Amino acid sequence: MITTTIRVRYAETDQMGVAYYANHFVWFEVARGAFCRARGIDYIAMEADGLYLPIMEAKCRYKTPARYDDELTVAVHVSRLTKRTVHFNYTVMRDGTLIAEGETTQMLVDAKGTPRAFPDDIAARFDSEQAC
Repeated sequence: MITTTIRVRYAETDQMGVAYYANHFVWFEVARGAFCRARGIDYIAMEADGLYLPIMEAKCRYKTPARYDDELTVAVHVSRLTKRTVHFNYTVMRDGTLIAEGETTQMLVDAKGTPRAFPDDIAARFDSEQAC
């Protein structure tokens, strides 16, 4: 599991000062980026090799509001890895309070959108059993 810290920016809130729901998906992406960096997954190099990981499904369960200037911890881990897909789970916390839980599924595709199997070296880095 990899964690990253995010502070809710004013621009991410609505008129009531509550973080707008869609921003949770942006925070998930920030956590995925931290995960990839920690695991040595070079997404820029993957794209240069013609491999992409589009989101196929995304879910979020909102538990309690996040507000302007809250410091949040977003944790991410791979819950399942198949030959062509990687499934991430996320938790967003503020001082021990669960803000949201989510998940995304991404599929490895080439530049034409054709599904591809993960190269062994990349699959090993996504492996949920691998230590960080």
